Amino acid sequence: MRPLRRPSWPRESQGRPSRWSVAPTSAALVLGLAAGLAVLGAPRYADADPPAATPAAAPAPIGNGAAPAPQSQTDVLVGKVQGFYDKSTSFQSPFNQEFWVKAYNQKKTSRGTVVFQKPGKMQWVYDDPKDNRIVSDGSTLRVYEAANKQMYEQQVDKSQYPAALSFLTGQGKLTDHFDFQMFPGESMNFPGGSVLVGNPKTPTAAYQKVLFYVDNATSQVRRVMILDGQGNRNRFDFLDPKVNQPVKPEQFRFDPPPGTAIIHP
Repeated sequence: MRPLRRPSWPRESQGRPSRWSVAPTSAALVLGLAAGLAVLGAPRYADADPPAATPAAAPAPIGNGAAPAPQSQTDVLVGKVQGFYDKSTSFQSPFNQEFWVKAYNQKKTSRGTVVFQKPGKMQWVYDDPKDNRIVSDGSTLRVYEAANKQMYEQQVDKSQYPAALSFLTGQGKLTDHFDFQMFPGESMNFPGGSVLVGNPKTPTAAYQKVLFYVDNATSQVRRVMILDGQGNRNRFDFLDPKVNQPVKPEQFRFDPPPGTAIIHP
């Protein structure tokens, strides 16, 4: 019988990632969306040896020295973003994912398509790494790793989805989870938009800040960047987002290929 690959959930560490550390979140991974995104889209390291990857320039500091906007203006934009998604029943888009590892100054890129539908349903299908996916019907989260022929499966309450993206599934309000500052998009390589920097109201091991890149013309979030306690950055760009489009129910169901090992963390 083929031995199961040990789950790659990150552990608390300082400096260089540990043998099983893979990415931008920690124990909360198995409970929500960030779990699958870390497992499926981020690089895996063995011991202290980094992969052969292209070195990446370190991301610029938040705001690039620009002063944050007055709180009254920030509150207006947060309200517009919340209002846009409150009126949306579904969201779908191709996406690019970029995970930057501070300890190694390495960057890993992935891509695929994502679909959300209220309440609490989602599907992430990766084209690279090929056939990896995350599927939730609102009650069961499934994270499938095609190369390892294994799938993590866990019951998950809707409230457990990470606040970083839960607004897309209709779970709660942005202001329930974050205190915000706003910076001009031009100062953060996002012309035509604004950047909302969310500081979690309740400390979490999953992230220290979440940046929401908002298109000023539509109030849509076009990019999300998650910053963790080790300085790693996990970025998602939504390339062609569409809302309130028909979504097939079967998109939120997934049966893995025969021979897949099912793991219940």
